[in-house]
Amino acid sequence: MVQKSYDDSASLYLIPTPIGNLDDITVRALKTLESVDFILCEDTRETGKLLSKYNIKKKLVSCHEYNEEAVRNYVVEELKKGLNIGLVTDQGTPIISDPGYIVAKEVIRCGYNVVSLPGATAFVPALTMSGIDPSPFLFYGFLNAKSSKRKKELNSLKDLKFTLIFYEAPHRLKDSLISMLEILGDRNITISREISKIYEEVLRDKISNLIDVADTLKGEFVLIVEGNKDVVDFSSMNIVEHVKLYVEDGMSEKDAIKLVAKERNIAKSIVYKDYHLERDSDE
Repeated sequence: MVQKSYDDSASLYLIPTPIGNLDDITVRALKTLESVDFILCEDTRETGKLLSKYNIKKKLVSCHEYNEEAVRNYVVEELKKGLNIGLVTDQGTPIISDPGYIVAKEVIRCGYNVVSLPGATAFVPALTMSGIDPSPFLFYGFLNAKSSKRKKELNSLKDLKFTLIFYEAPHRLKDSLISMLEILGDRNITISREISKIYEEVLRDKISNLIDVADTLKGEFVLIVEGNKDVVDFSSMNIVEHVKLYVEDGMSEKDAIKLVAKERNIAKSIVYKDYHLERDSDE
């Protein structure tokens, strides 16, 4: 489906809200909150505090992870009436590890405008003040709460050179750090907490050195983890050169062929054939 440019029809506005300091909101966000017909919000109490500070009076409709499936139909019906709707979460930009995706996807499917305003999100300041290479990076969000699934996720990320960005809750911070140390190794990491709030703090160290202090930390966390610096770029090597690299390091031919096949995501038989074909011709 080809999406049209924004027009004058009814729209859903995704409006970022402050992640701590209530002054961290754009003029455009405030104008949009004032102009929409009503506001979908994760917690009416939290959004009420923000609106009260800026003397904005609007109807608030609850929209959170447990009722978003039902709310999406209501939103489309209201858009059909020509109403403009704002959507906010408690903190930060909607959809980024927060509710909003299900509603926005349905609105787009039904042909209405979805307009996302630029604004606050926690991982950007955490990345820029981390001191860890900012580019390229991969924003992952929350790791799985279950240890086995969390480790499986980390295993899928461990070979990436990208800086890795995670959100984490206080009660899972230590367990996540332990899993990271086991799967990723002892990399450089920063833990940013309470960004833009009174007790904002950034801890910069190796993963192993921060595990013991994890239980003493409070607040919401953004973890910036250094990418894999040990990954070798094999794109300039052919298959035979790649196998010989490991054989010269003391690995058996069988194990070297198996590893090369895995790293290149090709059949082991292809590696075996190419390697032995050249070896036999040399002999």
